Amino acid sequence: MLKEFKEFAMRGNVLDMAVGIIIGAAFGKIITSFVEDVMMPPLGRLIGHVDFSNMFISLNGQHYDSIEAAKKAGAALSYGVFLNTIINFLIIAFAVFLLVRMVNRWTTKPAAPAPPTTKDCPQCAMSIPIQAKRCGHCTAQLA
Repeated sequence: MLKEFKEFAMRGNVLDMAVGIIIGAAFGKIITSFVEDVMMPPLGRLIGHVDFSNMFISLNGQHYDSIEAAKKAGAALSYGVFLNTIINFLIIAFAVFLLVRMVNRWTTKPAAPAPPTTKDCPQCAMSIPIQAKRCGHCTAQLA
């Protein structure tokens, strides 16, 4: 069983997938930092000094000064963090789309199939050259 697992784990596809997952996780952290630290502060400032990470609804009707206090009381519906997560997802999905599109352009497209050089004789069904006027196997006259 250990030998089979080793063979499975050493296949190219599994190793490629593992590398892709690790790089994808690191890429996700970079995008998260970009959204939270670079993109959202100016966006919040443009729409009136709003900090999306502190946007929440108090579920019990009481006022809380911060989302941490509301979470401690178990009465926070933090939709601001959800908005950040949606923006993260959209940016990551778009970046992955661009990456896949670029890789697809790099890969060579399969060449068009070569035109056929032979055809089948209608009388004996043997393969003969396309330009043949007579079958070399059964000597039938070809049209």
